[in-house]
Amino acid sequence: MPDEHSGKLKMRRLLIVEDDLAIQNQLRWCFEDMEVIAAHDRAAALTEFRRHEPAVVLQDLGLPPDPEGVGEGFATLKEMLALAPQTKVIVVTGHGDQDNAVSAVGLGAYDFYEKPLDVDTLRLIVDRAYHIHELETQNRLLAAATNDSPLDGIVAASLPMLAVCRMIEKVAPTSATTLLLGESGTGKELFARAIHRLSDRAQDTFVAINCAAIPDNLLESELFGFEKGAFTGAVRQTPGKIEGANGGTLFLDEIGDMPLSLQAKLLRFLQERTVERIGGRTEIPVDVRVVCATNKNLADSISTGEFREDLYYRISEITVNIPPVRERDGERILLARHLLVKFAKQQGRNIRGFSEDAHDAIDTYAWPGNVREMENKIKSAVILAEGKFVTATDLGLSAKESANLNLRSIRQDAETQAIRQALIRASDNVSKTAELLGVTRPTLYDLMQKYHIRSEN
Repeated sequence: MPDEHSGKLKMRRLLIVEDDLAIQNQLRWCFEDMEVIAAHDRAAALTEFRRHEPAVVLQDLGLPPDPEGVGEGFATLKEMLALAPQTKVIVVTGHGDQDNAVSAVGLGAYDFYEKPLDVDTLRLIVDRAYHIHELETQNRLLAAATNDSPLDGIVAASLPMLAVCRMIEKVAPTSATTLLLGESGTGKELFARAIHRLSDRAQDTFVAINCAAIPDNLLESELFGFEKGAFTGAVRQTPGKIEGANGGTLFLDEIGDMPLSLQAKLLRFLQERTVERIGGRTEIPVDVRVVCATNKNLADSISTGEFREDLYYRISEITVNIPPVRERDGERILLARHLLVKFAKQQGRNIRGFSEDAHDAIDTYAWPGNVREMENKIKSAVILAEGKFVTATDLGLSAKESANLNLRSIRQDAETQAIRQALIRASDNVSKTAELLGVTRPTLYDLMQKYHIRSEN
């Protein structure tokens, strides 16, 4: 492919990880039109991988010191993908060893190929891997060159977050007053700004005010403004934040902390869409979209008399629940990588990624402070890291064992749990259990025997 700096044709680079010298030589001949780098074990493979950053890797799963097993192969695969997730790793397995091949794909491998080698087929797989890698690289460059998207800064890969994004896209074009619920640090203001950007008010003003950050005696004047002479120090007429958002969007953050005395005035504004400045007599019409957010349980606040029930119903025409980071399975690593790139660029640091123990720590830590805590830890780690890769120690986290990613084991656990739950619901009636599970009775008996599950009937 062309080198974007020199304009010359850049030779494709392929890393081959294979301990058999004869097969190494055969593969070198097969890919003689590429720049081939070879390694015979895990340590050498990772050294060459870091040095040359190949787009495609052809890797045997059986590596020393355990060439008959797959432990070293899986460990090598995981470390390479932790360093560069966009790399296309094609694993080479023994004949009939499809279980390990599928497990490798589950860990992130691009594809697999079974021995013995067929040059034409293998060449086709490798060429396709390069083609996909080049297309993805072009897409990333195009995405970086385009303007910010309405959901800019929001990383969504888990099912709960994808559902939130779809809901935001549906709600934004409407005029409905929207309430964003979520723990502190979950990104409620980002979603409020996304609603504004996706609405027909995007060209007008977005005004945000934190109801918990302003003293109670000043919040009313901040929101509604005041006339000259309304109180000591009111030396000129001053419009409030609500008027300032006219034609655009008003974001009331931490509305659960708004003093009860001011809630009645806010309710009247939401009903009438007019404001009356402090010390004024004139009702001023305001056309504004209102988005509210809180980390409090408003139902509890209503029951204790700290929040008006009628105001709650007025601000929650649409309610969006934003999940905490600990519930965003499969997304924590993506979010951490996004933040790492952002802060490395800000700090001028050449940080290339996370170490494997950092990945495990990020994925298993509970993140009580949510995205805000993750931002703080990663920014600090980027500044303090001594190597090219941020470690768990740099993050101030304890390295933990990574989650079970073995597909066979996961499937067995899921099937066992489903069968036991169905048996309980069906009061141990096997026919009813099979019906609930959507399988035949013989299939259910086979599964129960396989997983050593007994029924009282």
